[in-house]
Amino acid sequence: MPPRSAPPTGAPPSGAAAVAAWRAGVAYGALGLPLAFVALPLYVMLPNHYATEFGVPLALLGALLLGARLFDAVTDPWIGRLVDRWFARSAARVLIAAAVAAVAAAVGFRALFFPAVEGVTALLWWCGLGLALTYLAYSVLAVSHQAWGARLGGDAPQRARVVAWREGFALAGVLVASVLPALAGMGAATVVFALALALGVALLARAPRTDAPTAAPLAVPTTLPLADPAFRRLLAIFLVNGIASAIPATLVLFFIRDRLQAPAFEPLFLASYFAAGALSMPLWVRVVRRLGLARAWLAGMVLAVAAFVWAALLGPGDVAGYTAVCIASGLALGADLALPGALLAGVIQRAGRSGQAEGAYFGWWNFATKLNLALAAGLALPLLQWFGYTPGSREAAALDALVIAYCVLPCALKLAAATLLVTHWLRHPEGARE
Repeated sequence: MPPRSAPPTGAPPSGAAAVAAWRAGVAYGALGLPLAFVALPLYVMLPNHYATEFGVPLALLGALLLGARLFDAVTDPWIGRLVDRWFARSAARVLIAAAVAAVAAAVGFRALFFPAVEGVTALLWWCGLGLALTYLAYSVLAVSHQAWGARLGGDAPQRARVVAWREGFALAGVLVASVLPALAGMGAATVVFALALALGVALLARAPRTDAPTAAPLAVPTTLPLADPAFRRLLAIFLVNGIASAIPATLVLFFIRDRLQAPAFEPLFLASYFAAGALSMPLWVRVVRRLGLARAWLAGMVLAVAAFVWAALLGPGDVAGYTAVCIASGLALGADLALPGALLAGVIQRAGRSGQAEGAYFGWWNFATKLNLALAAGLALPLLQWFGYTPGSREAAALDALVIAYCVLPCALKLAAATLLVTHWLRHPEGARE
């Protein structure tokens, strides 16, 4: 069946068609803003918040985050199957589930940053339960949103444009989240998040959609995507690349505060990084038209390493240098956000699973994303403590360990991901098409 209204297309429309395309893009993409808004505090700010504000030891905090994020990861394939069943009944069923999840996410997010308990043990329990609630709600929203976009179909530029709308709003959400807590406080940030969630779900109800079949998705097993060789290859690349991104995301505030000794510039650094990523989205869509999805992603990986490796040479007070690194790395971020999801949508199409198993595929996709974040927190934080680093350290050995973990290791992993993209995707006949 044709979409209820025309989705954003690969070729820039004109006149009334352009207005309709923009409205469709905004309606679909807007939910990406609050989902990314909550992700930055949860994955970047929360570890530092509990370590510095409440004195929770890094080793205990790392173990808690590892467990919570692993729980979050393993539930995603199950949630993906549920999303496929909801779509099989109607888009309205998906919207009802999204509305319930939005309320749960808003409540859990508020509770995490304003605990009603004291003491390390009580705080760990509070944080663990709050994370479980917020992660489950977030996963329902994220998988539903991603599956909705994948079901719109289209060629490579069309798929890239649909994902770019979602991720462009996501970067706007991260940009707001990187500045708002510092300017207005976390209390105001939780209110803005709740309002943005309500608006995002309301707009999704007006987004382009395709009519779903009524029975086929009910028979789709949760493990179906893992039987697809193309999906396994793409997932392996995505995993390695994701770990390369998750480690710096976990350690960035420690690097800014202790290596650069520039905590007052945190909003500048984060805003410049995510603003550059948002502004680069149209650029990467154009690169896709010239190079294809996979080669454009490879170019983004190379750019990321060339930009981020310079952070290893920076020291106290290097505000201008780190801002330049953030801007250049942000330009590469656009490729990481817009292109892998578009490649996955193509894998689903070629497997003949369009309109049937998008939730299952994106469930495993999000499992990989969260596994990366779990490993980053569960391994990097305890290892840093083992090498003598604690928040506020100024000893040379401790800061050297921080630099290696924050910068050198991610660059090495990013190069490994680029190698896998060449050997396991571009040299494979099916992958080379895109």
